[in-house]
Amino acid sequence: MIGKRIGICFLLSAGCGFCDDVMSEKYRAQWGEEVQQQIDRDIEKYRKADCELTLKVKPGTAVEVEQLSHTFLFGGNIFLFGDLKTAERDAQYKKTYIELFNAATVAFYWKTLELERGVTRYDGDSPFIYRRPPTDPVVTFCASNAINMNGHAVIYGHRKWGHPEWMPEDREVMAEIFEAHVKQVAERYCGRVQRWDIVNEPTDQANRGMMPEDYVFKVFQWAERYYLPTTVLAVNDADLHWDLAMFGRYLAICKDLIARGARVTAIGVQSHIFTAQEPVEIAAGAPILTPQQIRERLDCLAAANRPLHISEVTIGAPDATEKGLRIQAEIARNLYRLWFSYPLVYGITWWNVVDGGAAEGEPALSGLYTTEMVKKPVYETLHALIQEAWKTRLTLQPTAEGKIHFRGFKGQYRIRWVDPSGIAQQKEVRVGKAPF
Repeated sequence: MIGKRIGICFLLSAGCGFCDDVMSEKYRAQWGEEVQQQIDRDIEKYRKADCELTLKVKPGTAVEVEQLSHTFLFGGNIFLFGDLKTAERDAQYKKTYIELFNAATVAFYWKTLELERGVTRYDGDSPFIYRRPPTDPVVTFCASNAINMNGHAVIYGHRKWGHPEWMPEDREVMAEIFEAHVKQVAERYCGRVQRWDIVNEPTDQANRGMMPEDYVFKVFQWAERYYLPTTVLAVNDADLHWDLAMFGRYLAICKDLIARGARVTAIGVQSHIFTAQEPVEIAAGAPILTPQQIRERLDCLAAANRPLHISEVTIGAPDATEKGLRIQAEIARNLYRLWFSYPLVYGITWWNVVDGGAAEGEPALSGLYTTEMVKKPVYETLHALIQEAWKTRLTLQPTAEGKIHFRGFKGQYRIRWVDPSGIAQQKEVRVGKAPF
């Protein structure tokens, strides 16, 4: 077991890894030893914290240190909740958010929450809509399993995906309806959903339809009025494929909101590989989502001085062959390691957890599972990172004074030992601070 773990950790920290034979030399050069070493240094610096405890214990007694959970949020959208066709597949889907992830993005798209004005789809017996499960059962499941939730999205100014078809075109009337919706959602889920994409994708609003005047700022004002002070309020937009000029536009929106007093707690940024050809090009070494490009764009948003959420991640396999699945896994491994190493990033959310579960026009092979809920290599890759390489488990020898010291990944820990009278003891401690 020890040898296997060392092998896994070596592969995860090395520049090449188990997929070298499917990635080109040019790709491996982009993600080479210098890049990997920098990632490892930043993970050690930013994702770990020191812990020191004094225990009542005899000298030489072994103290077991086990990390129970992460402070960093690893999640996926949970849009297929209850829709995997069999009880076994539904159960496996739910287990993913407990055994692999600790967070979930819940679908709160207004268009499908309120198909008819005044008739909402919160309750579990609401009519079925694909990828838009009723919100009450999803929130109850997540809350009962300590899964951190992101509500996506309160306001999304997009005619296809965003607000309802019945929405009037009068901007002043729209503003009143928008505020009532913000209030209704806040009151129903007050204190239950920890994070919200308050406004989704405002940068290209000119091409998306009529909205109330200055709606982004107004929606944040309403959210601050109706949501708890501890609720994380985020704006979500951009894609790591965008050029720096577009990132500059997004940054300007965020900074303007903050300068005017909007409580923008966090900023979301997306990363969607939306074609089957792009993973092939990346594997061949095309300059797409390179470490330098990613850092430049994250550095741009860092100027807003807010935590960053890699909020929507699509990494498709080019095809269902072994090579195609391994390309998907290798791209995911390097991207996750880089994102995890970046100091302002507090969470990463995989967008479509199951193949075939994406929206129309998006890749069919972008899941962690096949359509039959069989784990793909990319699932195993993420599990090896999140639940193995990035979790701390130690056996320590205390000093003569009963002190132990360790540096571990930030999160919740269980400490076990036997006291001088021979009675087994344990306590839980938190290592490191949460970003909010």
